[in-house]
Amino acid sequence: MLDVLSEGFREAKLKLKGKAVLNESNVKEAIDAIRASLLEADVEYGVTKNFLKKVQERALGQEVDLKAGKGSQRVQVSPSDHFVAICQEELESLMGPVDTELSFASNRPTIIMMVGLQGSGKTTSTGKLARHLQSKFKKKPLLVAADIYRPAAVQQLKVLGERIGVPVFHKEGADPVTICKEALQKAYELNCDTVLLDTAGRLTIDTALMQELVDIQSSTKPDNILLVCDSMMGQDAVTTAKAFDERLNLSGVIITKLDGDARGGAALSIKEVTGKPIKFLGMGEDLEKLEEFRPEGLASRILGMGDIVGLMEDFQKVAHDDQEEQAMKMLQGQFSYVDFYKQIEMIQKMGSLKDIIAKLPMQDMIPKGVSVDDNELTKVKAVIDSMTKRERIGMDNLDGSRIRRIAKGSGRPLKEVEELHKRFLTMRKMMGSFGKNMGGLMGKIPGMGSLNQLNQLRKMGQQMGAGGLPNMPGMGGMGGADLASMFGGGDSSAATKKTFDRDKQKKMRKEAKKARKKNRK
Repeated sequence: MLDVLSEGFREAKLKLKGKAVLNESNVKEAIDAIRASLLEADVEYGVTKNFLKKVQERALGQEVDLKAGKGSQRVQVSPSDHFVAICQEELESLMGPVDTELSFASNRPTIIMMVGLQGSGKTTSTGKLARHLQSKFKKKPLLVAADIYRPAAVQQLKVLGERIGVPVFHKEGADPVTICKEALQKAYELNCDTVLLDTAGRLTIDTALMQELVDIQSSTKPDNILLVCDSMMGQDAVTTAKAFDERLNLSGVIITKLDGDARGGAALSIKEVTGKPIKFLGMGEDLEKLEEFRPEGLASRILGMGDIVGLMEDFQKVAHDDQEEQAMKMLQGQFSYVDFYKQIEMIQKMGSLKDIIAKLPMQDMIPKGVSVDDNELTKVKAVIDSMTKRERIGMDNLDGSRIRRIAKGSGRPLKEVEELHKRFLTMRKMMGSFGKNMGGLMGKIPGMGSLNQLNQLRKMGQQMGAGGLPNMPGMGGMGGADLASMFGGGDSSAATKKTFDRDKQKKMRKEAKKARKKNRK
């Protein structure tokens, strides 16, 4: 997700690394790197130009304060940190201010009209929004299948409605305007307080499409008109949004498929060009994967700093009552394969591993090119399923013969099972150490106290080197590269090499210091 954008900002930070001051020369190098990534990510040219102008003016026009915070929390910052902070503020301003509110009617069913081009994910987003209204606002939605042109569109909506327990209205042989009008009466009959109109789309904007939507708008008077926009459309998304807004006066935008697009230029362009707020982000096929848009979260991810708040929200959606107990077990290094199994199931509910890792802080410390495969989670569960009950809770040690039996039972190679068990033991030992020294690590879980800000996490990361990140809730005590390598993805050799080089440099510095002392004598 957003890999092209993130790479540009990463390169800009590298160009400023070690610089004592921000001047016209080094700022220009950083700006050029960001410009290339913005344009490659299909961010609208005018938006790119204005954004870079604001960043450059602020970077050169402000005095850099090399200290931040107060009292004991006061820390040293670099010109590079200052530049990143400016970029984050300008990105948030570009995509914000946030406005995820929907207009709800007080004395009748609320009507939400979903519009967009064919293939943008409109029908799936309609189902996701209905699920969101159910869970957050306790609404009783009615889905209306008004797309009579796309094959199987009606059936798709009926399947989605069945999955979330929501009624779907459709009338065979009727035109879309009639279907939408009669759906309002049906809402009263079924005691539904929200009506979501899934309208038809086309491959391109045409007169017939727009007129049909205008007619539906005139006859139903929707309280909200949401444009569903595919993030992979790039600059075309901006053109589409402007055309729909001119005819329908949009309430806001839902950007879909952001998890599958390395560019994501539409997310940065739409708000600036149309003035219409981004309401939600679609992050996968699962009906739970609709996020309320937070500019600060997306800006932070683009800059490679993760999104702790978003990660915690994902966690809380799937958290169970025993999570505090589970967290304490992890912190004390006392968790078993049974606990680990529960954590894997939670990860699967939270979303893809790639998306979870993208929300971890300190992305610069994750080896570049690290990859994870969600299928590895299922393989690990198969290994644990092949253990006896006593083995899972740690009462029987896994010796060579037991591991061979488990490998055979799970259909996994012997070496893979041995490596998994080795990593599990290392992870448990590591977590026990963290629990003693970093009691606030799991602090975002309700009842666990407060997280000691990213500064504390950064210190931990520096102590650990590039070989791994601190664990986050719901991840079985793993983070970053460790999470990837635990499940068979990625290559941690780059991280190992970096740690080795650091030790080697430390040794060389000591030897040089001894030599200088000897020469002085």
